[in-house]
Amino acid sequence: MARILVTGGAGFIGSHLCERLLAGGHEVLCLDNYFTGAKENIGHLLDNPFFEPIRHDIIVPIDLEVDAIFNLACPASPIHYQVDPVRTIQANVLGVTNMLELARRTGARILQASTSEVYGDPQVHPQPETYWGHVNPIGLRSCYDEGKRVAEALLMDYHRQHGVDVRIARIFNTYGPRMAGGDGRVVTTLATQALAGAPVTVFGDGSQTRSFCYVDDLVEGLLRLMNYPNPVEGAGRRTRRVRAAAGETAEAVLPVNLGRPNEVTILDLAKTILRLTGSSSPIVLRPLPPDDPTRRLPDITRARTLLSWEPQVPLEDGLRRTIDYLKQTTR
Repeated sequence: MARILVTGGAGFIGSHLCERLLAGGHEVLCLDNYFTGAKENIGHLLDNPFFEPIRHDIIVPIDLEVDAIFNLACPASPIHYQVDPVRTIQANVLGVTNMLELARRTGARILQASTSEVYGDPQVHPQPETYWGHVNPIGLRSCYDEGKRVAEALLMDYHRQHGVDVRIARIFNTYGPRMAGGDGRVVTTLATQALAGAPVTVFGDGSQTRSFCYVDDLVEGLLRLMNYPNPVEGAGRRTRRVRAAAGETAEAVLPVNLGRPNEVTILDLAKTILRLTGSSSPIVLRPLPPDDPTRRLPDITRARTLLSWEPQVPLEDGLRRTIDYLKQTTR
């Protein structure tokens, strides 16, 4: 049994990850400040003797004894991370530094939940991990986009300088039960509007694309990435540090895209949701927000090769499950 810390553990993805870890026989410390997480997401886990919730903000250092760290703590939708952009940046700089210091002290492996937003509005399509991105460093989204880019840099520098065993998951659009209906993310926004019979809002002309990965598939990818062995880990932290400083970076340490490699236009997504909900809501076009990416699609060759991972849940099946959840929670 490993003692595993999940920051942001009461969030959408974090709560599903906590479930899987507990099912795998691990002890789970679930750390969350409940800014976007919800106690309801983990309520069913509270009676498990191997589950421990901790109310805490990673911007403030914390001293724990753990074997592994999944760092998911950060607002993930524009409507949330733009409420307090300075604090969003702090979560990705101060907070990530605190988690890396914890990993350095305990010898824990740490997985950072990064994002496809590091690619910005990409000029390369689909996006491989080797692409450096096209990001506006001073735009409204930069608190999140650039924050996550800095977080990745911190992980690689802690790996090279201190020998910390790190993993970086670049997560593309993920959806499923426990998404908050008012979080501004496209699937929940369209589905809640359709269920309420309200106009369904599509930004721009709806031709912009995204890929949509069901949360169970995403969690499986995170677990496989965390558990993938580092070929030099048996040699100890000093050897990892020396080899990393010399430019010998293990494949598992490099960023890995996790997402569904199928491109869907937002307009087609809206039409699919209307059909699945049986809604007669009209589609209303709104101006495109600043710096909104026009195309987004992961190249998951590295995940396929390294982790033997590929999403299994078809989009319509996942949307039905998500819609069923929203029906129950929005009554």
